[in-house]
Amino acid sequence: MKFVFSTRQLQRYVFPTHINELVMDRSDAAFSEAFFVIIEPGKAPPLHKHDDTEQIFYIMEGRGILQTGENNPVESDIKPGDLVRIPVSTWHTIKANRGMKIRYLAIDCFGHAPKNEPTWDSHVETLCREQGWDYNKVRPDHG
Repeated sequence: MKFVFSTRQLQRYVFPTHINELVMDRSDAAFSEAFFVIIEPGKAPPLHKHDDTEQIFYIMEGRGILQTGENNPVESDIKPGDLVRIPVSTWHTIKANRGMKIRYLAIDCFGHAPKNEPTWDSHVETLCREQGWDYNKVRPDHG
């Protein structure tokens, strides 16, 4: 059983809208995973929700806007040192629109182990399929 996870030489996933760097795969834990998110200026992940996990974000670098809600969105400024909690099934996105990149640590807290996507890679494959993104471009060094 592994207890310590290095944050050096991380597996990088380059999505069209943001970058994820995997720290701890969901397959290495019973109910969690951890990764860094990098959002370049003018970019944002698509507005989305997770029905199987609550998320915690610790903002490390940059400033931007957290948008929560789908029909009547609420916007909140985020900055280094802020801790963000996204409840299960909450629509959200973070926009890097302050002229600088945003970098934060994301921790997913599952209520139960995700059976349909038991690994981070299986989650990325599903995300790419849903968004119409090319998995081979998102993770060019796989295999």
